[in-house]
Amino acid sequence: MTYCVALQLDRGLLFMSDTRTNSGVDNISTFRKMVHFEVPGERCITLMTAGNLATTQAVVSLLQERSKSPDERSPDILQLPTMFQVAGLIGQTLREVISRHDDNGQKASSTFSATILLGGQIAGGEPRIYLIYPEGNFIEASADTPFFQIGETKYGRPILVRAYEAGMSFEEAMKLVLVSFDSTIKANLSVALPLDYHVYEADSLRLGRTGRIEADDPYFQDISSGWGVALRDAFAALPEFSFEDSAAPHEDTGGA
Repeated sequence: MTYCVALQLDRGLLFMSDTRTNSGVDNISTFRKMVHFEVPGERCITLMTAGNLATTQAVVSLLQERSKSPDERSPDILQLPTMFQVAGLIGQTLREVISRHDDNGQKASSTFSATILLGGQIAGGEPRIYLIYPEGNFIEASADTPFFQIGETKYGRPILVRAYEAGMSFEEAMKLVLVSFDSTIKANLSVALPLDYHVYEADSLRLGRTGRIEADDPYFQDISSGWGVALRDAFAALPEFSFEDSAAPHEDTGGA
């Protein structure tokens, strides 16, 4: 399993992904799940993947090869004019890879299934984020749905829903996403550090701040321990439940 998050902010986009892959408890590895496509001053595109590792690596490899080989540059992720068309190309490539490896044809429930988060900006358009499904179709982030998650999403979602604000700074957004990852890591062993991130500034049209947060990162350790303390303090500050003040339980008199 994995966990990836993409946030759409007023200032730009923020991406973060873990690096754990596993095929059972005795086969755990570290693989990078974030990849970038860039033409400085013209476009900057980030992909994050979740699902079958062979499928996601095949999709990324096809996209990379077709952006390098002159004979395979139709269509090309580095030449398509809009992010919408890029999302369509990636969805088509994902469907192609899954269909090729599934004897029964492409199915969302297939063992070769995968999901992709796409985000970025192409000159002349706005920064955009898309969630691409195994079937090849996709949806776009909006003001009503300003972030997407893939992989093990349920544990890290509550803090995003409660604390996200479009106008927050990149620093605040990093803190928010790290809390989301910490909650997920605490609850599920299939998600783990290191964490890769990319912070894209709107209209820069080039790769922004990127990095990897290791397990011994002092800031992440402060976030992890501080969030635990903050939750306990917040819980302790809530009013106590009172049985006396609650409604009396219903008594069944056994009447006819």
